[in-house]
Amino acid sequence: MRRVIVVGAGAAGMMAAYGAASQGAGVLILDKNEKAGKKIYITGKGRCNLTNACDTQELFAGIVHNARFLYSAFYGFSNLMTMDFFESRGCPLKIERGNRVFPVSDHASDITRTLERSLRELGVEIRLKTKAERLYCENGNVTGVILNDGEKENADAVILATGGLSYPSTGSTGDGYLMAKDAGHNIAPLAPSLVPFTLKDGLPQRLQGLSLKNVQLSLFCRGRKKPVYEGFGEMLFTHFGVSGPLVLSASAYYGEKEKKNGCFLKLDLKPALSEEQLDKRLLRDLSENQNRQFKNALGKLFPARLIPVMIELSGISPDKPVHEITREERRNFASLIKNWELELTGTRGYEEAIVTRGGVHVKEVNPSTMESLLAKGLYFAGEILDVDGVTGGFNLQIAWSTGYLAGCHAAQP
Repeated sequence: MRRVIVVGAGAAGMMAAYGAASQGAGVLILDKNEKAGKKIYITGKGRCNLTNACDTQELFAGIVHNARFLYSAFYGFSNLMTMDFFESRGCPLKIERGNRVFPVSDHASDITRTLERSLRELGVEIRLKTKAERLYCENGNVTGVILNDGEKENADAVILATGGLSYPSTGSTGDGYLMAKDAGHNIAPLAPSLVPFTLKDGLPQRLQGLSLKNVQLSLFCRGRKKPVYEGFGEMLFTHFGVSGPLVLSASAYYGEKEKKNGCFLKLDLKPALSEEQLDKRLLRDLSENQNRQFKNALGKLFPARLIPVMIELSGISPDKPVHEITREERRNFASLIKNWELELTGTRGYEEAIVTRGGVHVKEVNPSTMESLLAKGLYFAGEILDVDGVTGGFNLQIAWSTGYLAGCHAAQP
């Protein structure tokens, strides 16, 4: 019987262990945490958005970096197969807006429990509070791992599923990158992704806690005419900047080049209306309030907390009588509503990032098996690889798909 060691008991690691054990291998999972699936517990705000129920083409469209690398993984273990895996093992699922998939219970712990139960049934050993310090290599082959107490665990194959650097409190502290480097691998530059943006001082504090729904958000970089990212949905103002699903997805496209050139967000607060239609709406709303001051005539347009900010940005005096507002002022105001620009100063850190951008170079990994092209017997799964997606369950699907593929192939002689 082949022996497979999986380093990391997260989503990718547990699915890799399942894949290997289902092919008849003896599997040992090593994890330095006190419990398995520690990061799964906090995904989707504790509800676990485990995949996305979109069609396969949309699945690839949700991957930001190196989508083509995932072709074999996604077709070998698809989002529908993921859903079937959990439902057939007694964990009913539901599909919410944006095709996001959650357990019916809204408890991420049900996902972890289903995985642990499936592994126990296959005889997988999960050894917690045990850190794999480095790989053990002989003649270019990986033949085991050295633990932090110096003990060696032999294996026919080792799967690194250690995650990235995001949410370091869950154990994601970059250990796998060091082990991959020792095996000769290059690491693509690392950065927090699916992370809130920071804005210039002043505005965030005034709007902290304000949630905007059904807005269009675009990420623009200086020197480029087309947006780097466009999306429709929800966002939230915080004490430091902006967050929410739209913002997190936009951050996946905010790389080193974008940071260097400078970026801004453009908000369309009324995306269902053209600028001309919005101007007519403004004309109607203002006509109904022509004897009021401007600051008291916008209650139907914006949430109350947003009104003074939009008035200030418009340059129109808040006390100006509505009937004195000129056609040009009204049209400029309509343009502001459709093209509100927010200057970015950067992003928050790994402590608030859902995933890590960058990782083991995919050109050094066989996409059909997840095996290293540099060290025989070494496999990779999940966030340690240079692949990431937008919000909505895409990153966990990467974990399931790459984990299963790595496990199945690591079990083969």
